[in-house]
Amino acid sequence: MKVDLRDRVALVTGAGQNIGKAIALAFADNGAWLAVNDVNPNCEDTAQEIRRRGGTAKSYLVDIGDPKAVNEMVGKIENEWGKIDILVNNAAVYVAKLEERYPVHAFLDSDWERILRVDLNGVFYCSRAVSAGMVRRHKGVIINLSSVAGLVPLRLQVAYDVAKAAVVNLTKCQAVEIGACGVRVNAIAPGSTLTDGTRQAFYNPAAKKFADSLLSHVPLGRPGEAADIANAALYLASDEAGYVTGHVLVVDGGWTAGFVRDW
Repeated sequence: MKVDLRDRVALVTGAGQNIGKAIALAFADNGAWLAVNDVNPNCEDTAQEIRRRGGTAKSYLVDIGDPKAVNEMVGKIENEWGKIDILVNNAAVYVAKLEERYPVHAFLDSDWERILRVDLNGVFYCSRAVSAGMVRRHKGVIINLSSVAGLVPLRLQVAYDVAKAAVVNLTKCQAVEIGACGVRVNAIAPGSTLTDGTRQAFYNPAAKKFADSLLSHVPLGRPGEAADIANAALYLASDEAGYVTGHVLVVDGGWTAGFVRDW
């Protein structure tokens, strides 16, 4: 997908791998200058790959759950590049191991606090810090990564479900409050998407029953690719989406279209 993002500065959180990395690379390939954030040093790998491909990128090893660190990062980016035109709030955490997931009555305080801290608070902290400059310049785009879990609840993931649902309404609040200031705010809700973690679940023969069960509810019959989400982000960041704000773009292969069950 090709759009014109030349001379625009984009901050992508959680860009060290998977969807965040795909978005950062896609933006860079379309002319944007990238501020690549992650709590993991692999964000520098993403920045290096962008530079190898002829783009401009700098990495920022920052925990977005820390509001002071977020403010300092945004200040550095704006001081160096003069602005942030696009913010993609992608960074997120969850309970990865199925055997460590619990129903709401047994859900752990530590997991609740850890997930909400990044998946909701981090989105707010970054949005607050970046949107202040966008409002002053009367121009900007914010893209928040929600999830199908923010639209329909997934079992044994209450903190993630709650955080991603809150991101949907945070997106709409932002769109309403700063739209008149020239800032567009939208969300993307990915479905089951191949990442370093989920690839094993889909393509490990031992997990075939689980994968078949999951994909049986996806009309397109396959998991998403990181590029599918990156293309959605490219559209929302582009001038072609100039009249789109307060919207949640669902990229899930049709999973939530009917949420069909056979019983």
